[in-house]
Amino acid sequence: MTNRIAGALRLATVSLGALALSACVGAGNIPSASTPITPAEKQQGAKYHPQFLEQFGGAMRGPQAAYVEQVGTNIAVQSGLGNARQSFTVSLLNSPAHNAFAIPGGYVYTTRQLVTLMDNEAELAAVLGHEVGHVAARHSQRRQAAAQRNSILGILGAIGSSILLGDSGLGDTLSRGFLQGSQLLTLSYSRSQETEADNLGITYLTRAGYDPRAMGNVLASLAEQNALEARIRGRNASIPEWASTHPNPASRVREALAKARPLAPGITNTDTFLTRIDGMLYGDDPQQGIIDGLRFIHPDLRLTFTVPQGYYMVNGTSAVSINGQVGQAQMSLGPYTGDLDRYVRGVFAAIGGENQRLAPQEMRATSVNGLRAMVGTARVNAQNGAIDVVVYAYEFARDRAYHFAAVTPAGRANVFAPMFQSMRRISSQEAANVVPKRLDVVTVGRGDTIASLARRMAYASAQEERFRVLNSLGGGDRLRPGQKVKIVVRAR
Repeated sequence: MTNRIAGALRLATVSLGALALSACVGAGNIPSASTPITPAEKQQGAKYHPQFLEQFGGAMRGPQAAYVEQVGTNIAVQSGLGNARQSFTVSLLNSPAHNAFAIPGGYVYTTRQLVTLMDNEAELAAVLGHEVGHVAARHSQRRQAAAQRNSILGILGAIGSSILLGDSGLGDTLSRGFLQGSQLLTLSYSRSQETEADNLGITYLTRAGYDPRAMGNVLASLAEQNALEARIRGRNASIPEWASTHPNPASRVREALAKARPLAPGITNTDTFLTRIDGMLYGDDPQQGIIDGLRFIHPDLRLTFTVPQGYYMVNGTSAVSINGQVGQAQMSLGPYTGDLDRYVRGVFAAIGGENQRLAPQEMRATSVNGLRAMVGTARVNAQNGAIDVVVYAYEFARDRAYHFAAVTPAGRANVFAPMFQSMRRISSQEAANVVPKRLDVVTVGRGDTIASLARRMAYASAQEERFRVLNSLGGGDRLRPGQKVKIVVRAR
């Protein structure tokens, strides 16, 4: 989460805009996979591209970003779309999520975190080729056309948001506010669309001379990463990242490897890839805040809070989402003029939107860890039962305030009470102690083992598990001298 107020205020706009991205492309005039990107598609993508960049940490610059762009444009050429090299825009995003997606008009994105999970250039080309396949096959447009024949809540229901919120107008607005734009673009791809994008990506890999097995291999790494995160959290993985927004990763691994089996092996460019990504930022960027277990700390905004046990956070550019089995919340900011009462009422109005007048039924002034605070609550009837909406705002300066917005089933809002009370300022020393992690590519020496190298990972727990998943090492694998591997270290 950055301290850009404008970005925070556009969160809901981006989420809503994502839904409408291809809405003007009707079901009867969707181009085929062999049709070049049209001017109308390019115009649509160009409209939303800046908003997606801001929402996902911005586009990275420098040699690493240029390398990803080069691989992406080269694989896009293999799509056969006219003038593909100029038609596609490939961006490396400064995001700690394992995520990749595409929007109409040839805009393809991958996060730096997903790139660090890859083992070679062929896997990078596979992920980008998969997204190029979505663009070429107009999957987003087809999904949007289908969505026009159904309710928007049919899309949201795919990830279970409507289970809590029902399908009232309020539930719809809240759901969209708690989701990221790219999730709304990718969540509803069908099984057949995902398979088609995988197959197109494998075709592009083969044409470019890459190893076609790279598609199945990178999907396997994503499945392992999801499983690792589930084990670390002690719960089923439901994090809205790349593998979970692209369904059935396990079955897709088998299908992708089976399709690649009869094809001739190709290049992987492993050493080139590892050399290019050496030193890449890993995990959270301190400028956007750090998630450390159950704690969020932002050295620039000078704040920290702790979420309840059993909940997890997803750090976006303009908000931190908190998710668990009982309710959802976001921590964000808004325009503040020194009046906390007015601030809280403004947040309620924004949640309700134009079609649902929402106002706090109770307001209470308080203080939390020396901060002036105001809490507003409301109970609203939804189809699946009553829900509680809580807005808890804190004044950090006369012109700066932050807030939690939370929704739970009626009577369960207390689940977030410890989190509300945990918000506090941090000292300059605490801020200085927050340092980023980076990827360090090392050469295995004589006597090095998986266990010894894993102990160098900048984590207090699950060091060997993290090391194995990061380097695609199974239980029976061994390291050999001269082999290059990735470890995660603190920047200083």
